[in-house]
Formats: sequence, structure tokens, C-alpha cells
Amino acid sequence: MQGWFSILIMIALGAAFAAIAIGLSSLLGPRKPTPEKLAPYECGMPPVGNARDRQSVRFYLVAMIFLLFDIEVAFLYPWAMALRDLGWSGFVQMVLFLCLLLAGYVYVWRKGALDWGSDGSRR
Repeated sequence: MQGWFSILIMIALGAAFAAIAIGLSSLLGPRKPTPEKLAPYECGMPPVGNARDRQSVRFYLVAMIFLLFDIEVAFLYPWAMALRDLGWSGFVQMVLFLCLLLAGYVYVWRKGALDWGSDGSRR
């Protein structure tokens, strides 16, 4: 039970901190809300339109493509750190990986998935 006692103390401290923070915010928080105080803050710009409007599928497609290529490029750092140990075979494998990555990027680009135009037509 001695190992669990420290975990229980941490849980109790976390719960106490949360309770104190909520209590202080209710005591010290604003009392007279105005329309300006209740308005959502969006990067210093006044909000336009409804927050529940549908987003274009292109937004999500570009986000997924960015994540895909960003994660693949993240493999370059460990490869660069281990290049001396990998030798020529590791170098050739990484060149092939980069060629596949470039081919995927060109494919996505040619398909027009990276175009931000509202009409959806390719140039």
C-alpha cells in the first residue's frame, strides 16, 4: 500500500487544486456581464457568421495531407542522426523514401487537392 499512498496524495492534491481554482474564479470573476464581455473572442477579429456552419471538405483534405507529409518528413531527423551507422544501404533507402514522398506530393498537387479556389476547378 505504500506505493499507492503517493498516488492517492497526488490525486487528492489535484482535486484540491481544481476545487480551489473553481472557487476562486467564482469569487473573483466578473459580476456584471455585458454583451462585449459575453461575445466570443476570435483572434482579435469580430466573429462572422454562425459557428455551426459547414466547413468545406477541402479544408479537411488539406489538413490531412499536411499531417501526412509532415509526419513523413519527421522521419528525416532520426535518419540524419543515424546516417553514419546505416551506411550506403540506409542512404539508398532514404533516397527511395524521398522519391516516393515526392511522387505522392506531385500526385496530390496534380489532382488539385492543394488548390484553395472556391470553384474547385483546376488551372
